[in-house]
Amino acid sequence: MSAVVRVPAPLASRRHLGPEWADWLDRLPRRAADLLAAWELRLDGKPMHGHASLVLPVRTDRGEAAALKVGFPDPESEHEHLALGRWAGRGAVRLLRADPGRSALLLERLDVEDLGDQWDVEACEVVGELYGRLHVPAGPQLRTLPSSVAAWADALERDARAVPIPRRLVEQCLALARDLCADPASTGTLLHADLHFGNVLRSPERGWVAIDPKPVSGDRHYEPEPMLRNRFEEYGQVPGDSVRDGIRRRFHTLVDTAGLDEDRARAWTVVRSVLNAHWGGDDRDHVTRCLTIAKAVQD
Repeated sequence: MSAVVRVPAPLASRRHLGPEWADWLDRLPRRAADLLAAWELRLDGKPMHGHASLVLPVRTDRGEAAALKVGFPDPESEHEHLALGRWAGRGAVRLLRADPGRSALLLERLDVEDLGDQWDVEACEVVGELYGRLHVPAGPQLRTLPSSVAAWADALERDARAVPIPRRLVEQCLALARDLCADPASTGTLLHADLHFGNVLRSPERGWVAIDPKPVSGDRHYEPEPMLRNRFEEYGQVPGDSVRDGIRRRFHTLVDTAGLDEDRARAWTVVRSVLNAHWGGDDRDHVTRCLTIAKAVQD
């Protein structure tokens, strides 16, 4: 008898994002049940979820604790199994088994604790140290950072007159993107590309490790921006501390801990922030946060 898999309500509610999401969610319970049977897994706790994935605590046929992740098949995550296999547990969650065709991964079981409750500077030190373990030579299968950024910059340029971004920042972003994309040093390193407070969990044996990469062959200086954008509401909460001060403190902690080149990290942060503002142009608060970061790292 196959297991009955229930999709958590917050994940199920995402069917409003479009027909592809609705179709994936309709198929998800059966797909997960089929994987449980094929891989001889049994449920071992309540279903969990990420933004675009169902995560089931399971036990293997040998009784080992693990987690079955079944993700939405988006291009950014299609090579997650390759990155996790390349890292082999060095700074990242261990991959036990993969079925890329069904966007399914069997992963080691981690604690649910993430960096969300850590002092942000301490969390930046953790992430800066993880960069050093994760940034290894990229395999040839991965999409390249310059190819993606060039396409995003072209889209920004087409929309430049319609987006709520100061013209000066648009022009600066486009100029920096052109220079960085033309630089051979902007490819060749395996990047996580979405390493922030919520994508670092604790392994009982190895301490803090990364999860949920969006792998790309790129430049390690591209990494810091998500750590500046997440937990944005905490900036300026300490008396006498401004939002600008908080952003710069995180930025310099990441740069110093990881041994990054400050100017190159700053350039990539400006590019990512302005491109993010373009993607979320309908959300005024999101745009404001992105542009605040782009300005703060330069002031």
